[in-house]
Amino acid sequence: MFASLARYVAAVAALTCCSLSAFAATEVLVGDAKSQPESMAVGPGGVLYVGSASSPFIYRVQPGATTAEKFIDLSSEPAVNYFLGVLTDPATNTLWACQQTPVPDTKPVQRHTALRAFDLKTGAPKLRWNLPGENTTCNDMVVGPDKALYISDTGPGRIYRLALGAQSAELFSDARQLGGIDGITFLDGVLYTNSVVFNKLYRIPVTAGKAGAPEDIWMDAPVRGIDGMRAANGKLFAAENGSGKITQLELNGDRAHVTVLKEGLKTPTGVEPAGDTLWFTERGTGKVMSMPLPK
Repeated sequence: MFASLARYVAAVAALTCCSLSAFAATEVLVGDAKSQPESMAVGPGGVLYVGSASSPFIYRVQPGATTAEKFIDLSSEPAVNYFLGVLTDPATNTLWACQQTPVPDTKPVQRHTALRAFDLKTGAPKLRWNLPGENTTCNDMVVGPDKALYISDTGPGRIYRLALGAQSAELFSDARQLGGIDGITFLDGVLYTNSVVFNKLYRIPVTAGKAGAPEDIWMDAPVRGIDGMRAANGKLFAAENGSGKITQLELNGDRAHVTVLKEGLKTPTGVEPAGDTLWFTERGTGKVMSMPLPK
């Protein structure tokens, strides 16, 4: 009996070991340690697209590769440029990106920013829309249930909406709560944003296509520098650049339960769930990494 029990325990342990080791974490150095990967996205076939916040490049990483290749190169443009948010939109064969152009001789530094669209396969430019204002920060974007693109503008605290097929976006919301807006995503058809400045999470109610006042979601643990944010499996996932954490946010009405999935990172800024994998960027080390996506 005891021998049979021992064999059973050993078999269960072996199965558990195998199931835990079935996921092979990936770590890719993007260019070099100074590339500052701010945001990343996963395209068809598992191809990774990674924007650099220190250079005029968007990198591409093929499935299984351990090195990145330059995919978008703006080094020939006269001004200094770099990228924040990136997003793949396979339905329109588009790679969306937030291009940043610092204004020379300004203190504190001001930026002119643009929403860019590139062909997802070839990298050919498709669209450029300059955000209105003297100091803007196109930061992140998400495709909504209506097929429109929703764009966060951190500096002035705004959300813009680019209708499918349109060449310019319209102001969707400039509510005062949007100061420091960064991450933006849809969960179950509902729009959520966060503030990297004030460490807040908001739900944006929409009635007849119009945005209402942002609704505060109370998080049951402190977050610091909440940044890129995406949704999967009925939950939100966020990077905390101030505390070095990847966080899961499980919503229940106007409350969110915070679960730390990974900590000890050096300035994580972007997250992207894809299949059974949660990808994230570690800007401080120039790397893109992965971990199992919680169910």
